[in-house]
Amino acid sequence: MRIRVSTSAAIVLAVAALAAAADRRFSSSTATPSAVPGAEPAQARSLYERLGGAYPIAVVVDDFVDRLLINDILNANPAISEARQRVPRQGLKFHVTTLVCQATGGPCRYSGRTMKEAHARLNITEKEWQAMLADFRKALDKFSVPAAEQDELVAIVNGTKADIVIGTTSSR
Repeated sequence: MRIRVSTSAAIVLAVAALAAAADRRFSSSTATPSAVPGAEPAQARSLYERLGGAYPIAVVVDDFVDRLLINDILNANPAISEARQRVPRQGLKFHVTTLVCQATGGPCRYSGRTMKEAHARLNITEKEWQAMLADFRKALDKFSVPAAEQDELVAIVNGTKADIVIGTTSSR
């Protein structure tokens, strides 16, 4: 299945990992699923479930998008700055949350543009991609997302790189 996203949505995928930690902060129970009698092992649960669902994902996405919007490296790209003027912050956060929910196995259905369509005119460079990944990792670390979930989220994000970064194999 090909996932479609809005401008800068790939960045938000990283935020999903942050959601896992946020869920732990909001949860009243400290029991892990594998410690609960009759519960499925963590490996059998979707990434969406291990991250805690839509609400924790939204918390992480919120932090991640806020980081992206003030990133000097990204803001130095005039095409990105112009696109940010057209896309309301809350709309971007909504689309990214929905995208992460879907990409991690949740019930949400993203209905925005494809990554390729959304980023076609932004001329995103490798340096900008790395800046986004750094912000993503900061958001995940802020919410203490476990390493295994972080790795899965980063792999999902990296799977979109060819459609976003100029000069990448299979790119535009």
